[in-house]
Amino acid sequence: MKKYILKRILISFFTLLAITLLLFVLLQLMPGSPFNDEKLTDDQRTALYAKYGLDKPVVVQFFKYVTNMFRGDFGVSYNISKNTPISTLIAQRLPVSIYIGFQAVWIGAILGLILGIIAALKHGTFWDTITTVISVIGVSIPSYVFALVLSYQFGFKLRLFPMLYSKMHPLASSVLPSISLCMFTLASIARFTRTEMLEVLGSDYIQLAESKGIHGVPLITRHVLRNALIPIITVLAPLIVDLMTGSLVIEKIFAIPGVGSLLVTAIQSNDYNVVISLAFIYSAMYIAIMLAVDILYGIIDPRIRLSGAVND
Repeated sequence: MKKYILKRILISFFTLLAITLLLFVLLQLMPGSPFNDEKLTDDQRTALYAKYGLDKPVVVQFFKYVTNMFRGDFGVSYNISKNTPISTLIAQRLPVSIYIGFQAVWIGAILGLILGIIAALKHGTFWDTITTVISVIGVSIPSYVFALVLSYQFGFKLRLFPMLYSKMHPLASSVLPSISLCMFTLASIARFTRTEMLEVLGSDYIQLAESKGIHGVPLITRHVLRNALIPIITVLAPLIVDLMTGSLVIEKIFAIPGVGSLLVTAIQSNDYNVVISLAFIYSAMYIAIMLAVDILYGIIDPRIRLSGAVND
């Protein structure tokens, strides 16, 4: 198991290093300059390039860029908040996105798992049809449509929840955006849980377990659900990163001061340093989640790590 985990960690590290190189190259190829103010003279631009180290050879810039990023130093903002460390900007906004995204993840995952289990156990019944309809609606309709409907109905008409995010009332004002974000996750998890459980329920080893007298909850938890978890985790993993790093549209609709709205502002103002830093953080979080998924694979199904050891 230790060898399996170490191998996955090394692969993740070199993947992140490759992404960092790609981000640096894209930064160099981006048209224009972060210092696009027409009032700046050529001498002033030269001084700014020297101040931020942009006048040095590309190789020197790259190694400094990589070293600083892996230390958590993402440089400073050029336009959004001049000379403010980007780590400060992100530290102010990332917790909000993670808070709302985490709520959306666990709401969507738990409800989707419950619906999927009910649909599989009640296959061909009314409950199965209801779950299928919910899954189709959740996958087909964009999250911003749910956001607008929920905001109008529960925020404007019924006034049960705030229409805009408020730091004074974080829990109440995060309900509507969390529900809007969780619908796609709920629908995806319900659909995959139903499909995988139906496949497992029809397998020979489940019939063997039933012949040994294993029925009800023990059969579902120990045999059916465990064997259906790997595809479900595979689907859930990238959704976790998407939700916890903020949805651009949802954050705009509910005026959430998260990293999604920061990214939009950075793109609009050509603050390339902020854009690249957020892209790096998104990539690091995605790789970390997928690393955790790989380790979970080995825990849930030992055959995976054993086959990896054989291939080594």
